[in-house]
Amino acid sequence: MGNCLGTANKSAAEIAPELIKPPPVIKLYGPPDSFATSHIRLALLYKPVTLQFIPSTANENPTLIYKSDVVSGSVEDILSYLDTKFPDPPLAVTNNDASSIWGWCGETTPSVVWVVVLQHRSINWHLERMLKWAEDMTARGGTVKGNPSMGSPLMEVKKYAKSYSQLQQVMLEHAQMEERVLFQILESADRGLCKSANEEHARDLPIMNGIKEEIKMIGVMNAGSPDYQDSLVRLVSRLKKLKENCKHHFEEEERALLPLMEATELNKAEQGKVLQQSLDVMRETHSHLFRFFMEGLRPNDAMQYFGLIKRYCDNVRVSLMLHMMVD
Repeated sequence: MGNCLGTANKSAAEIAPELIKPPPVIKLYGPPDSFATSHIRLALLYKPVTLQFIPSTANENPTLIYKSDVVSGSVEDILSYLDTKFPDPPLAVTNNDASSIWGWCGETTPSVVWVVVLQHRSINWHLERMLKWAEDMTARGGTVKGNPSMGSPLMEVKKYAKSYSQLQQVMLEHAQMEERVLFQILESADRGLCKSANEEHARDLPIMNGIKEEIKMIGVMNAGSPDYQDSLVRLVSRLKKLKENCKHHFEEEERALLPLMEATELNKAEQGKVLQQSLDVMRETHSHLFRFFMEGLRPNDAMQYFGLIKRYCDNVRVSLMLHMMVD
């Protein structure tokens, strides 16, 4: 990220006001149950601002106020304004983003393919996070305190178990979605096409369950004991294996299988049906685990994912996902 403070020598008194400068305040007026209002509230979660949301039914469209600027209109108009005023991190999907997946994924790619790719990104991010967390616990060995918000070693292991359980559920639903929806479409065009991918799903399930059991054992051990440390080392080893397996598996899918979805020539209505079927399989991911899932995406990826969901989902489901994020 570089040196944000520059190279000039400054006293502590000069630097302190810059470090504690509060983020700018954005006021948002709009109907609280409006999709447009919730969409903008979601976008503002990723911007370095403080949001003051004022529920209002005076206008159908949400209105945003920043300093002397008053912006009202479509969601796209307001998101464009936010990216102009607060460019980092960007919310808009650029052409570079749309064509960056192995050089083939672009505007003509079926929506379900984008959904799968973005799910890969979130899972990869969470696996990396869980691995780093486990490595940190191993380095501390149950005797050195970590982040105070984690509490005691036992409290931290419980938090870790909860987070891994959430990730495992997302991964299981993702695999089931591919097997029941995506692979079925490809197999109907070319039988045996997804055999290797299905085998890799089956291969990784025992590793995932082994990690869960290892975490359970750590949770009943004495922190700092030799057995406790040995279990943490095994946990790190298992996570590394799962992370590498998933990385290779996702890359193979994105290189060899997902490009073939364009050859199925799904029309818009069929794409919408396939996407809805995919979300039906991944119910927990798109309900109480939605916030957890979205944490694994970059801001522009998160907004793209939500845009795809909103385009094809029923209103009740979209409202539930939005409330999980912004309330």
